[in-house]
Amino acid sequence: MKYLASNPDPEQERRSHKSIFNILNRLTSLIIVLWMTCSCALSQPQAIPYGDNEAAGQYFNIRGIKMYCEVYGTGLPLLMIHGNGGSISAFKNNIDFFAKKYRVIVADSRAQGKSTDTRDSLSFEMMADDEAALLDAMHINSAYVLGWSDGGINALLLAMRHPEKVIRLASTGANLWPDSTAVLPALWRSDKKHFDTTDPRRLKTLKEKNDWKLFLIDWNQPNISLNALHSIRCPSLIIGGDHDLIRVEHTATIYQNIPNAYLWILPNSGHGTLIDHPIEFNRKVDDFFSAEGNRW
Repeated sequence: MKYLASNPDPEQERRSHKSIFNILNRLTSLIIVLWMTCSCALSQPQAIPYGDNEAAGQYFNIRGIKMYCEVYGTGLPLLMIHGNGGSISAFKNNIDFFAKKYRVIVADSRAQGKSTDTRDSLSFEMMADDEAALLDAMHINSAYVLGWSDGGINALLLAMRHPEKVIRLASTGANLWPDSTAVLPALWRSDKKHFDTTDPRRLKTLKEKNDWKLFLIDWNQPNISLNALHSIRCPSLIIGGDHDLIRVEHTATIYQNIPNAYLWILPNSGHGTLIDHPIEFNRKVDDFFSAEGNRW
């Protein structure tokens, strides 16, 4: 049998080579893109899981509970205290900035975050005493203190009940009493409705009972007199937003009744001053902490 050899079509051959070249070119481009993406991902610093960072966290036996705390940086100690229902992660926009200069100590307050407490009683005074005991457990004589919201209340009470523990304090979004002369009336009415329509006997789970306990502390407390503020001797920066949940007039009243206090109302800010304007907030508070003596 005779086989006839066919002559290749030059044009078809060129198209075949071109197609192979295009495929190889696309594969090469894809490999380069994947390599660059992986390289960038590996070179980017990983976000620190504040509040869930095993490398920085530990528990302390504090006044009948295990208090969870994380520590970042070195230098003079700076204690940060979060607000109601919050945790260490509330300061995710602030810790890194201050850790470059301070030894930042930030803990989950009693019955919040990882610091569980199943007892039915809770007060601001109790939590302020917890913070003092935490500093003792860490062998820290005194610290700068930054508190937000309920943490701002705790910062004031810490300076009143344990004055030797506080070098300087910055308190943002704090109130002295829980009625509508201190908080916005709309918020007070909303909380009153929640209080009036909740039957504590129907709360079954630990979370439901704990949430109710945290609600009640803000509904019934704090109860700090203006005269009591006069006992605060450390330099104090009292902060609020011009659209804060706490009335600006009330924040000004706090400032007026602390002997060595300064007032800072952030424009275009709500209750989360340290979240709404983190860069400005961090710099201003650091400037205040860095000031010498009783001046700023």
